[in-house]
Amino acid sequence: MTSAWPSTRALTLIEQFTAGIDEVLPQAKALRRAIHSDPYIGGSEQPTADLLSAALSRPATPVADTGFWTRVGPDGASVALRSELDALPITEETGLDWASTNGAMHACGHDVHMAAVWSVLKAAEKIDLPAGLLGIYQPREECNPSGAPDVLKTGLLDDQDVRSVIGAHVQPRVPSGLISTGIGGVNAAADAFDIVIRGHGGHGAYPHVTIDPVPILASIASGLYELVGRLIDPTHAALISIGRIEAGATHNIIPDSAMLQGIIRTMHESDRRLLHAELRRFAQHTASARGATAEVTLLRGDPALANDLDLVVALDPLLQASGLHVADQPFRSLGADDFSHFGQHVPIVMMFVGTGEEAGTRHDVGLHHARYLPSEDTIRTVALALAAGYLAGAHLAGAL
Repeated sequence: MTSAWPSTRALTLIEQFTAGIDEVLPQAKALRRAIHSDPYIGGSEQPTADLLSAALSRPATPVADTGFWTRVGPDGASVALRSELDALPITEETGLDWASTNGAMHACGHDVHMAAVWSVLKAAEKIDLPAGLLGIYQPREECNPSGAPDVLKTGLLDDQDVRSVIGAHVQPRVPSGLISTGIGGVNAAADAFDIVIRGHGGHGAYPHVTIDPVPILASIASGLYELVGRLIDPTHAALISIGRIEAGATHNIIPDSAMLQGIIRTMHESDRRLLHAELRRFAQHTASARGATAEVTLLRGDPALANDLDLVVALDPLLQASGLHVADQPFRSLGADDFSHFGQHVPIVMMFVGTGEEAGTRHDVGLHHARYLPSEDTIRTVALALAAGYLAGAHLAGAL
């Protein structure tokens, strides 16, 4: 990027977006409260989509079942802003008078993201945009299979000449007041696995005439945690987590089978392939050595999320010109986000917007917690960051 960037026109557009976002901010806060108080989990988000499309008062085209998209600005090349629609199956504990009471909750900040994208779209209606601005409200981010691949299958990016896709996510592990960008990998690939050990059950008093699947499964569970440390380059981020173990039905019966479920998280595709193969081999051989069998099922999830170099280089000065502060050390996480699928087609950038929660303790209130609640001021910060992302994308498209 030359010293002439941001250009005079880019700085003018930042001022116009800032004024427009500030003008609609009271409405955005009210919209966020309405979304937050009536959330819907993945696949059931239609009422949220209807609420948003009505508030936009502009043409909205359905996509991926319960999602929709809308466009502002000129024909030709465009930049997309993506927001998630879905909530989580969590019972809210914030104590707000606008808290959810239906057993679902926007405990990941998606309500903030939706209101922020809405703010940018509304502000853009009064601006002479250099490129098209696409708002994609995507369903089922928290699900597997997720909604982003279904958006891509429609050919939307090609049909609307989308040159880049911009995302922003609130993040309590980034200090309040900071925006983290970062070049390259910022989120991991996440792949689920099931392992079922089949042995031969019987009376608990006669283990010698059984093939007990429980200790076999225990050995596999313990060994899985060692795979990363002995197979993966220690400079590469990767992990295996076990989330569920289940066996038997009562005290004195050795069961016929036992099962566990977990997640493999990797930042490098070669590590992903290796851990898939070695997890399967380890489980099957461990079971076989003790007379049992292991059925291993791997479900590929979202790929790793990598921020495009050119987008980040264009974006960081725009964030600073917007009055935002870019983190010196990029936030990188083995969390996953299906936003990564867009990066298989066009350049992308995911920004992490700090919400300042104390994190890293055993009792932190972070993402997916029943008391996680970004402040209303975060809507403005996310909206300004997304507007800067749009201008960076327009610059890379040669429109600015």
